[in-house]
Amino acid sequence: MSTSEYESSENESDAELQNAFAKGLIKPGLNVPVIEEKKKVYVNDIQALKKKLQSLKNNFKWFERLDLVCKPAPLAPEIAVQLEEEEAQKQTSGTNIVLNEFKRETHFHRQAQAAVLEGIARLKSLGVITKRPEDYFAEMAKSDTHMQKVRTMLVKKQAETERIEKIRKLRQQRKISKQLQKEGKLKKQNEKKEMLDEVKKFRKGIRKDLDFLENKKPSKQNPNKTKSGFTKSELKRKHKDKKFGFGGKKRGLKANTRESSANIDDRPSFRKGPSKMMKPGKKNAKPMRPGKNRRINAKARRKS
Repeated sequence: MSTSEYESSENESDAELQNAFAKGLIKPGLNVPVIEEKKKVYVNDIQALKKKLQSLKNNFKWFERLDLVCKPAPLAPEIAVQLEEEEAQKQTSGTNIVLNEFKRETHFHRQAQAAVLEGIARLKSLGVITKRPEDYFAEMAKSDTHMQKVRTMLVKKQAETERIEKIRKLRQQRKISKQLQKEGKLKKQNEKKEMLDEVKKFRKGIRKDLDFLENKKPSKQNPNKTKSGFTKSELKRKHKDKKFGFGGKKRGLKANTRESSANIDDRPSFRKGPSKMMKPGKKNAKPMRPGKNRRINAKARRKS
């Protein structure tokens, strides 16, 4: 059979199947087996349930079971009053709170309290000791060898922590010592520089004393200040303020008044005769200029 004949036969078979499916002769599921699931039947086997219950029951004594059925313990007076007030508020307001956590927790506490009171009384009636004696010896859950290993590991860990802390402190001390050495070196350099500056001043004649050799620090005063404690600019400003005031009317300030004209003490005094510093042989001559050494000494006094 050639390929063309085989393809034509396949196409005919497909067409026949499609026609049969369209007419309803072929239905889905004919060629695939359909498995129906069986419904589970629930049987209320009372006898088997009772038998199972008997096998689950532990017919032990109460000391082994410690089960109690009891009513809640009575409330404390202050809590009872608080609950009554809350109930009264609910009734007056008409609101119903579904979840009352405080009331629920109080109920759990009362139930446990009642169970404890009744259980301790029962145990005492059975002669069971409820408190541990002072000389009670209980076997440890871990062996001595295991605890010795744990103790050894803890000691090693503590020693390692101490070693690390010691190293950290040593590093910190080294940093501080280096900083102190650096500061001391800078201080010595500054002192040496100041000493050289003072020596230069002494050589130039600016400084006359040798107090700096005895580690006496010079007074930190402004060299521009005069004996009165003010600088030249401050004295000038003070004189101008005294002369012209601090604002306001300035016309007529120099005019004489009856008191100023009658006062002869404020008048300038005129010197009689020539000054010692005047040039000889000349009248109304200017004062002689002081010598060079005197000028240098005066300049040094002003700067010191």
